[in-house]
Amino acid sequence: MTEIRTPRLLLRRWTDDDLVPLSEINADPDVMRWIGDGSTLDLDQTAEEIERWEEEWDDEGFGLFAVELLASGELIGAVGLSVAQSPAEVRDFVAISWRLGRPYWGQGYASEAAQATLEFALQDRGLDRVIAVNRSGHEESENVIRKLGMVAELDTTDPEHGHLLQVHSIDLTEYEA
Repeated sequence: MTEIRTPRLLLRRWTDDDLVPLSEINADPDVMRWIGDGSTLDLDQTAEEIERWEEEWDDEGFGLFAVELLASGELIGAVGLSVAQSPAEVRDFVAISWRLGRPYWGQGYASEAAQATLEFALQDRGLDRVIAVNRSGHEESENVIRKLGMVAELDTTDPEHGHLLQVHSIDLTEYEA
């Protein structure tokens, strides 16, 4: 089982016990406002999401991690890698993303987990490049992207929802520099 420990977090595969806490995170409109069309997800939709993430782990050797606090074992969100499907300009690239419950914002958890995930992607999984797709105006995610050392690559539009998106990237040589 793939696990990563950081000073404060455990990044691990998903278990049945994660469904209710993640569905509570997904039910928060403030959390979901920057994701897709901004709609919240119910318990069944969250279960489908976890199933897709676990299938990606099985198919690709990477996916989204469940993120828990080491001190309490509490699930605080998801951080990880996925193969981008949209927009067309980044289809089939590996993208890093994160989603944390609102009580855990502003404490550096997203940056800590994303940094560990980026290292996992480039060093453990041997990927040459990782992208991040950020909805324009989402400053908190932009801050995480900057901390990861990613650089702006292109602006595009979400074909499904019409939002302006910014694509950032980092490759292995930039990461190691």
